[in-house]
Amino acid sequence: MDSLLPKASESTVVLDVQNIACGGRHAALVTKQGEIFSWGEESGGRLGHGVDSDVLHPKLIEALSNINIEFVACGEYHTCAVTLSGDLYTWGDGTYNFGLLGHGNEVSHWVPKRVNGPLEGIHVSSISCGPWHTAVVASAGQLFTFGDGTFGVLGHGDRKSVSIPREVESLKGLRTVRAACGVWHSAAVVEVMVGNSSSSNCSSGKLFTWGDGDKGRLGHGDKEAKLVPTCVAALVEPNFCQVACGHSLTVALTTSGHVYTMGSPVYGQLGNPHADGKLPTRVEGKLSKSFVDEIACGAYHVAVLTSKTEVYTWGKGANGRLGHGDSDDRNFPLLVEALKDKQVKSIACGTNFTAAICLHKWVSGVDQSMCSGCRLPFNFKRKRHNCYHCGLVFCHSCSSKKSLKASMAPNPNKSYRVCDNCSNKLRKAIATDASSQSFVNRRGSVNHGSNEFIEKDEKLDSRFRAQLARFSSMESLKQAESRSKRNKKLEFNSSRVSPVPNGASVPGSRIVSRATSPISRRPSPPRSTTPTPTLGGLTSPKIVVDDAKRTNESLSQEVIKLRAQVQNLTRKAQLQEVELERTTKQLQEAIAIAGEETAKCKAAKEVIKSLTAQLKDMAERLPVGAARNIKSPFFTSPALTTPSDDVPNASFDCLDGQIASEGSDTNGLNSQVQSNGSSATSIRTSGHNKQGHLEATARNGSRKKEVESNHEAERVEQDEPGVYITFASLPGGVKDLKRVRFSRKRFSEKQAEQWWAENRARVYEQYNVLMIDKSSVGVDSEDLAR
Repeated sequence: MDSLLPKASESTVVLDVQNIACGGRHAALVTKQGEIFSWGEESGGRLGHGVDSDVLHPKLIEALSNINIEFVACGEYHTCAVTLSGDLYTWGDGTYNFGLLGHGNEVSHWVPKRVNGPLEGIHVSSISCGPWHTAVVASAGQLFTFGDGTFGVLGHGDRKSVSIPREVESLKGLRTVRAACGVWHSAAVVEVMVGNSSSSNCSSGKLFTWGDGDKGRLGHGDKEAKLVPTCVAALVEPNFCQVACGHSLTVALTTSGHVYTMGSPVYGQLGNPHADGKLPTRVEGKLSKSFVDEIACGAYHVAVLTSKTEVYTWGKGANGRLGHGDSDDRNFPLLVEALKDKQVKSIACGTNFTAAICLHKWVSGVDQSMCSGCRLPFNFKRKRHNCYHCGLVFCHSCSSKKSLKASMAPNPNKSYRVCDNCSNKLRKAIATDASSQSFVNRRGSVNHGSNEFIEKDEKLDSRFRAQLARFSSMESLKQAESRSKRNKKLEFNSSRVSPVPNGASVPGSRIVSRATSPISRRPSPPRSTTPTPTLGGLTSPKIVVDDAKRTNESLSQEVIKLRAQVQNLTRKAQLQEVELERTTKQLQEAIAIAGEETAKCKAAKEVIKSLTAQLKDMAERLPVGAARNIKSPFFTSPALTTPSDDVPNASFDCLDGQIASEGSDTNGLNSQVQSNGSSATSIRTSGHNKQGHLEATARNGSRKKEVESNHEAERVEQDEPGVYITFASLPGGVKDLKRVRFSRKRFSEKQAEQWWAENRARVYEQYNVLMIDKSSVGVDSEDLAR
């Protein structure tokens, strides 16, 4: 439900707030004791409690309970906190948000995790969160950004996303004071040295903006995007100290207390009815005579805090975010009347809501003439007393209790006077803290915790029995109770029965019944000779019993909720274990397959090495420019070709950059080479070649000598890479050209024919080839095809 006026935040614990931050649908605060609380709508773990459930009131983040937190910042989907020692912790939805958390991955974190990497050893002084990116300012003045880099919003000179903090290079050497993140643009206040002479040099804060320039949000007078931080030329004179960014809006504060705005004027968020948003404009109106101390910016609205602790807001008024009691838009600064009497310390803006931190303030007893509880006037007997928790003025009857951890107590560990209403709140807060601490110490021991609650209730009952032991029997107790009921009815209708004021016992009142006060415990004057128990003596134990029962019921409900959460987490853990086992099996199968493939690959490599060694050995045995008689079968591989049929007893192939030759000692070789289990090259023997070999050896000696002599007369010359010419030596030193072979890797059929046509004459002349058969010599078609 929307709140059109400022409303105090309700909490089950005592909060002394130092810093507050607001996101889209959640908020977080830091107390003066260094504790951090969060509440709101849970999404992706942005609350940091580790449980997927919404939180209605501020709840302590247990993971950071032992760390002193200094300040906090909230984005749409994540939260950041900085410790007193300058360490950065982030948590929230990082699954689909381009490394939004700065941990180098796209994983959501449901509990805070420290950001290391480039920020290791760097003290963080301030931080700002946008919906999709984050800016971090170090104490030494460096500016780091990470997240989605669309529109160059990170300032690194490109549009790339960064999943770990990266320093903005263009601002190296300059000191960055503050930074702010919008949706698709960023801004920073950077100290720049000004002055003509060395004696007059001084630093001045200048405004730098970058990212999407649509609607003039960067203040450069155009709509162009800037990939690196660029100084706003129109605001080069003022000295800036703070900056804030909205959806299409940038707000800057000078050291002289003036506010400048730039961007879209659609909802009046520029604070100037005459501004068009093309250039930066100064906010005048009611702020012209005020000194602004702090600025905050939501999606389409602005809030400022002046030195007089006054809060002014303007812009879009939907959901009552301006705090003026309506939903109207304002195009000029308007004072929030509801916070006029409050001592506002700080302000913060979420996407569509606003928050303010107010100091605890004593209410002057001179200004108040009646008790804030019973509404009776103060007099000589009814003295004024301030409550150390809310600061209001009460009489002794309405503020007779004392409690620890009062917000305005000089020493939180010592009991101070508080009103009855604050006493109940503090008692519940202390009980909640004790129960939560016991749950932390006994993780998983829910049943034992419930037994402890029962024992506490039994102790309370024993105390009540001791208080009721004044009655001699149960019959007298029943009579007393019936009389007390009649007395209660009389007291509610008139004031003649008891001196206790009527207003103190009205049912439904926020003030606890005054029957527990010391005044009401005094016995009433006897109305008859029959002794009648006092109203206070009966109602006090009964009220305490009712309170104890209600407390027990609430604790029981909390235990039931915790049990349900434990069961839910157990089921999730079981499902994750099943999924882990399945993934482990798949991984083992993959490892086994990989091992088999590795073994096959190693075997193939060994075979290849062996064959390569054999080929090298054979190549070394070949004399230069001559062919060797090969009687063994040939390779049947796509990279090797068979020789021509015109030379049956010799072969010398050099195609596709590979040489294949075999000797007589490789007969019968049969091997298989496999690579990656998918391809194989087979070397097989041919029966036909074997038969030819046997027939050749069976010939007469004269025929064998003739063939060998003819074979030895032939030789192969490599004219150029990829061109091989076969000659036959003739008597008289003349050569006969047998054939010309071309490498398929270097020549196509047309290129081979063209080469031969251009170099034929040169070949004949160079190698002293017989010219009689010049026209009949051509390119071997079989060689070209292979």
